[in-house]
Amino acid sequence: MDVPPEVFKGLLDRFNGVTVDSHKEFEDAENFPEKLEKSLQYWKAQKRRAIWFSVKTEHSSWVPHLTKAGFEFHHAKQGYVVLFRWLPEDEYENIPVYAHTMLGVGGLVVNENNEVLVVCERFSLIPNSWKLPGGYAEPQENIIDAAIREVREETGIECEFNTVISLRHAHGGIFGCSDIYCVVALTPKSSDLRRCEREIAKLQWMPIAEYLEHTNVHETNRHFMRCFLDYKERGIRFTCEMGKHQVLKKEYCLYYMKPIAKDQDTSEQRGEL
Repeated sequence: MDVPPEVFKGLLDRFNGVTVDSHKEFEDAENFPEKLEKSLQYWKAQKRRAIWFSVKTEHSSWVPHLTKAGFEFHHAKQGYVVLFRWLPEDEYENIPVYAHTMLGVGGLVVNENNEVLVVCERFSLIPNSWKLPGGYAEPQENIIDAAIREVREETGIECEFNTVISLRHAHGGIFGCSDIYCVVALTPKSSDLRRCEREIAKLQWMPIAEYLEHTNVHETNRHFMRCFLDYKERGIRFTCEMGKHQVLKKEYCLYYMKPIAKDQDTSEQRGEL
């Protein structure tokens, strides 16, 4: 359907909503209110549902006009802000909340001498506490890749995937978000330590027996180690295989428990579905 020239074209989605991107359809602030009003009238006549405006920083003069017209802030990221307005008056406002959970990773790295790689952070909540190297996954980064990267950046140790150990889910974290912390067991491919001076105060290879009894190791971290040893004794691993959505054609990671074959190396890389 052709859109009248005096209204914003936007992009129609499968939920009968419209998204307008200021980068693609910029309108001078002087003319914006009139075009917005005509667009809202048109969208109501077309029975559109959610109307979204993605406004770039350089077009932020739009924002006061949008809020005056009943738009609410949905989320903001570096370089742009997104506002929305729900048009139907006889339908529940079915707007999804924005991303609300941070994903952190920890690398449980055990070498052939039964030593675990531990670090003390420069800005630790508990001074001199030993913990697993790790940090937040980056956008579009898989859990295993994030764990391998964080270990390399903080300690200089190159690793390969062994098994997922555990997930910890908590609320009230950074920026008011919930937090998922995923511990991944990794097999080291090198042994020479190289400390990240920006983040890490000290690091070392610590014997597992000492780690399990150390007063400066949090009980939760000791629990992760006990899980690792239990998985090893039982001959099981929480592995990962890559798959692809049959409709969206997007790749995904599928994690699941499986027994370790007698002739299978536990440091085997991820397979594919």
